[in-house]
Amino acid sequence: MVSREIADKLVDPRVYADGTIYDAYKWLRQNDPLGHIEVDGYEPFRAVTLYNDVQEVSRNNALFHSSPNPIQTPIARIQKLVELTGNTSPIKSLVDMDPPQHGKYRSLTSGWFQPGNLKALEPRIQELARKAVDRMADAGTACDFVEEVALGFPLAVILEILGLPEEDHPVMLKLTQELFGATDPDLAADRPGGADGSDFDFGAINEMLAYFGKLTEQRRANPTDDLASVIANAIIDGEPMGELETMGYYVIVATAGHDTTSSSLASTIWSLAENPDQFARLKADMSLLPTAIDEAIRWSTPVKHFMRNATADTTVGGRSVARGERLMLCYGSANRDEAVFVDPDTFRIDRKPNRHLAFGYGGHLCLGQYLARMEMRILLEELVPRIDDLTLNGEPAMSQAIFVNGPKRLPIRYTID
Repeated sequence: MVSREIADKLVDPRVYADGTIYDAYKWLRQNDPLGHIEVDGYEPFRAVTLYNDVQEVSRNNALFHSSPNPIQTPIARIQKLVELTGNTSPIKSLVDMDPPQHGKYRSLTSGWFQPGNLKALEPRIQELARKAVDRMADAGTACDFVEEVALGFPLAVILEILGLPEEDHPVMLKLTQELFGATDPDLAADRPGGADGSDFDFGAINEMLAYFGKLTEQRRANPTDDLASVIANAIIDGEPMGELETMGYYVIVATAGHDTTSSSLASTIWSLAENPDQFARLKADMSLLPTAIDEAIRWSTPVKHFMRNATADTTVGGRSVARGERLMLCYGSANRDEAVFVDPDTFRIDRKPNRHLAFGYGGHLCLGQYLARMEMRILLEELVPRIDDLTLNGEPAMSQAIFVNGPKRLPIRYTID
C-alpha cells in the first residue's frame, strides 16, 4: 500500500524542485509500480512508474484517453475553470485530444516540425545561438545561464517559427513563465495562488488568449508564410478550426516549444558544470554531442507527467485497471527505471542505448522533438568550443511545478573567448 507520505509527494511542487520526487519514484517502482493514490484535493489515480508500463499505456490511445484533464489538476481548480468558462479547460490543444480528432489536428502542422523542413531554419537558429553565446561573453566570466541564455534562445526560435516580431519577446516570456510556473512562488510572484495553485486566477492564460486572438484576426486578414498563418487559417472537416482549438494550438506551440527546451538546455549546462569529467570529454570529442543531448533530455525530463483515463477494464503490466480509473504517466520515473537504464542516476554523455521517454511515446509523441534536439545541438556547437573552466557560481534552483519543471536559476562561472 502506498503511504500518505509517498502519495503526497506526487502532487507536491516542492519535491519536484528539490529532487526528492525521484526517491518516491524509486520506492514506487520497487514496491507498487501501479500504485493507487489518494491525495486530498485530487481525484484518485494510479501512478505508472515503470518504463514498460508507461510505454504500454502511451501506445494504446484508444484504450487510454487523454481527455478530460490530461494534466494532474486540483479539483478546486477544475471547478473554478468550469465556473469561469463553462469548460474544464479554457483551450483545447493536442494534449487534450483523442483519436480520431487528435490525428486530424496533429497533421495540420506535423510537416512543419519534420527534419527536412526544419533544416531551412538552421542558419537563422545558428545566428540566434551566436548572439546568445556572445551575450555570455559580454557578461564577463559569470552569469545566470537561465536568465542569459536558456529562457531567451528557445523563445526566439519559436517566435521566428510563428512569425512573431522580436518586440513581442518580453510579453511572451512573461506569459509562458507564469503559465507553467503558477505553483512556483518566484515565477508567479505577481499572481495570486495557493500552494497547490487552486486559487490561481488564470490571468496568464487569459492574457495569452487575448494576444493570440488578435494574431488570428491579423493572419486571417493578411496570411503570411509562417506557422501562425497555418494555425489561423486551418480547416478541419471542411470548416475553420474552432476558437478553443485555435487558441490551444498557439498555446501548445508557444509554451511547450519554449519551456521544455529551455529546461533541457539549462539542465545540460548544470550537469556539465557538476561533472567536469563529462564536460572535458565533450570538449575533446564533439562527436559525442548527439548522445550528450539525449542524456541531458533523459536526465532532466522536463515534462514530468501526463494523465490518461482508462476507457474499459484492462490490465497494465499484468495488473488490473478498471474502466474510469485515471493514470499518471510518470516520465521522470520511467527514465530512471533500473530495468532499462544502466546506472540511471548517473549523468553519462556517451549513454547508449538511451531510448528515453522524455518526448512521450505513441500517438502523442512530441511534435517538436526534432526542433528541440536541433536547437540544443546548434547552441552547444556554438558554446562548448568557446567556453572553459565551467563551474557553478552559487546555488542553482529548480522550479516548483509538477507538470513542466526545470532550472529557474543557474549561476555559473566560466572563461569564454
